[in-house]
Amino acid sequence: MLTLLTLIKRYWISITLFILTVITFLSLYPRDKLPPAPGSDKTHHLVAYALLMFPAAVKKPNYLPAIGLFFVCWSGAIELLQPFVNRYGEFKDLAANIAGLVIGFVIVKILERLLQLNSNKNQ
Repeated sequence: MLTLLTLIKRYWISITLFILTVITFLSLYPRDKLPPAPGSDKTHHLVAYALLMFPAAVKKPNYLPAIGLFFVCWSGAIELLQPFVNRYGEFKDLAANIAGLVIGFVIVKILERLLQLNSNKNQ
């Protein structure tokens, strides 16, 4: 687990840009109908944005709040642009995206606490 977190911390910008690109492409690609996928649309938004926040939250740069705000604004821009590419922009999607960002951050905090507790037990 530590090795994975170390890799994420080292390559967090590349990982974050890749995830952001995938989210943007999938959100703005014109579709007549959404492809079948397990779970609800809001769950997909929540998971995608939790994954987006995860690498930055692991790295914890000093400007992490600005990154979070950028993600919220980017998400809002995507929702505003979707009607122009035969998609539906929804306030509920934006809310799910913001919840995902918060959840991604909280997951990292929980992991840090658990790993810190484990390292204290091993000493």
